[in-house]
Amino acid sequence: SNFPPRNRIISGLALGTLVTEAGRDSGALITLRYALEQGRETFAVPGNVYSRTSEGTNGCIQRGEAKLVLTVQDILEELNLSMAVQHQEVRELVPENDTEKALVACLGPEPTHIDEVVRQSGLATAVVSSTLAMLELKGLVRRVENMCYVLAQ
Repeated sequence: SNFPPRNRIISGLALGTLVTEAGRDSGALITLRYALEQGRETFAVPGNVYSRTSEGTNGCIQRGEAKLVLTVQDILEELNLSMAVQHQEVRELVPENDTEKALVACLGPEPTHIDEVVRQSGLATAVVSSTLAMLELKGLVRRVENMCYVLAQ
């Protein structure tokens, strides 16, 4: 399967990894462990103690492998992003570098699949993926369906 190598890359590019639900042998826990190995923050949403689909997340919280998360604010505070989110609303929303500009130029009001953005931009998939995630956080693009993106209104 391509998932573990891809997820190792994604967890390395991310500030943190959140697992919302995972059984004891869930693939999501592999990604969480990659994030731990890479020194990234790890978070988990607790679940019903009697549910098999919560054994993994609850266990990670219990062992201290993931911080307990109840709201988005918990993550923003842990990553020191709560002030950044407030300041983001004040600044003008424009692409900040050539990579962001190239990706914005590939998008429009109709959904464009990430593979097409990679093809049009000529950039590596990992660069496109991480940059689109940043553009989404900045409010410049929106992910609308199955790895498709549009320019935000």
